[in-house]
Amino acid sequence: MFRYIIVGAGFAGAVTAERIARELNEKVLVIEKRNHIGGNAYDCYNADGVLIHQYGPHIFHTRIKEVWEYLSQFTEWRMYHHRVLGVIDGKKVPIPFNLNTLHEIFPLSLAQSLEEKLIQHFGYNVKVPILKLREVDDEQLRFLADFIYEKVFLHYTMKQWGVTPEELNSTVTGRVPVYISRDDRYFQDVYQAMPKEGYTRLFETMLEHPNIKLMLNTNVNEVLKLKDGRIFAFGQEFTGKLIYTGMLDELFNYEYGELPYRSLRFDFETEHTEQTQEVGTVNYPNDYEFTRITEFKHLTGQVHPHTTTVREYPQPYNRHVAEQAIPYYPYVQAEPMALYDRYKEKARQYEQLIVVGRLAEYRYYDMDAVVAKALKVFRDRITTNN
Repeated sequence: MFRYIIVGAGFAGAVTAERIARELNEKVLVIEKRNHIGGNAYDCYNADGVLIHQYGPHIFHTRIKEVWEYLSQFTEWRMYHHRVLGVIDGKKVPIPFNLNTLHEIFPLSLAQSLEEKLIQHFGYNVKVPILKLREVDDEQLRFLADFIYEKVFLHYTMKQWGVTPEELNSTVTGRVPVYISRDDRYFQDVYQAMPKEGYTRLFETMLEHPNIKLMLNTNVNEVLKLKDGRIFAFGQEFTGKLIYTGMLDELFNYEYGELPYRSLRFDFETEHTEQTQEVGTVNYPNDYEFTRITEFKHLTGQVHPHTTTVREYPQPYNRHVAEQAIPYYPYVQAEPMALYDRYKEKARQYEQLIVVGRLAEYRYYDMDAVVAKALKVFRDRITTNN
């Protein structure tokens, strides 16, 4: 019945399924191990009726017009600019560290001097990775770099990743730079918004097509088998295309060993008050075991007499322990990448297999980048071979 089987109902899988079903008018089977669609972007109403993100806050932002216009087919948007505060020396200040933060922390004369030197060295409205700022040959700027490194980056990174910033790839450390600007927004992308009815409704609309069949609560290895360059589905040889968005080591039964990930534990709390935080997220880089607290009503715009927050506790990933068995972040480091490359080479032995998405590609993608990649894969590898 199916020329296409897709594993995973997150952004990568849903976008690919939607394109195949609508543009090619082909039947698609989507296999998902969880009991819901949407991947980690899944949202739902809790027992108190507050809309929450079950797997932590997901804020949509993009500079890519194609991605914005594509997703706009499936949702109306609520305009939203995310703002984050960080607790530094007991005071809540804007994050990423910017010129406003500078003036809130330091005496006026010192802050003005540091601002002038930052602009002189790097320019205005520029984002500078903290490790690059630490290389500057200026005593005052080195002082500032060391202060930001210690108070904003070091302990947060060690909580989040279990390693120091120097041990991480620059694609990770560069995501939270020092921003030489007065712009307090966490993102500066052209398009910033939240799905008006939530992410799950967006996914439901995307997958509402007679050509799309969903199988939830189904592990890939229960229905698929890959051997000697051939793919078997439900006990029979499958000659169509397999689009895989899950963990590549799982697909090949961990033949070369397990790829490392970081996981998260979430502590949700509902309070009988309308609001508890000034902004959507407050970071705690130096205090407590959790990294941040997010209040969902800031993100969703929901009007409700109660409010729900979530604390995030980073932890190691362990597929054998239920509370640690969700992989959130790949380790973009030399040794894990070398192991991933072995699995990627094995995947190339299967001409019908296409891997796409954060897990399958072992990359630290934002949501919009996953959508862009899925659209590109559809154009370059599916449409052309149809």
